[in-house]
Amino acid sequence: MAPRKNTAAIATYGDHEVIMPENKLRGAILVKTAEGELDDPIARAEQALADLSGQFGSWMDTECERLDKARQEIAATGITKTTKDGLFHAAHDIKGQAATFGYPAMAAAADSLCRLIEFTPNNQRIPLKLVDQHVDAVRAIYREYTRSDAVELAALLTRRLREVTDEFLMRENQNRPDILEQLRGPSLVPE
Repeated sequence: MAPRKNTAAIATYGDHEVIMPENKLRGAILVKTAEGELDDPIARAEQALADLSGQFGSWMDTECERLDKARQEIAATGITKTTKDGLFHAAHDIKGQAATFGYPAMAAAADSLCRLIEFTPNNQRIPLKLVDQHVDAVRAIYREYTRSDAVELAALLTRRLREVTDEFLMRENQNRPDILEQLRGPSLVPE
């Protein structure tokens, strides 16, 4: 079998160049079918995702409703393990799905809410007003996503929520040095 040709490329754009390295992994996963054709499972997965993309807005709308419902359950019954877990999982799912569904600016606000829930040592001290602000922010970012300045507004809103949340969490965890160290670390969600 002849060695594969190197497909690395350099594209020049005015004052900079973009180097596109050879994608050796794509060739490693190509499979020959019984008919002798090459099957590319990654291309099929990308096509399946593209086919589903028309539903992403509807799915994110459902996720936002789920988050709001979780908030309403807490307001009605208080913070229990069940209601807290419901709110956390709703926020966590939005954080994880935001980029895939085409709303990456929502992830940081959902992440901030997850941090608030996860790192507050006493559930009864989770400030419900701050929970409301996070849920409202996530829903507003989704609702206004078509605005030309939506990403910048989401970043400003999320930054402020994160500051208030971190200030609260630092105070609540002042005697827990291991948690303080985690809180001081950078967010894993890109801004």
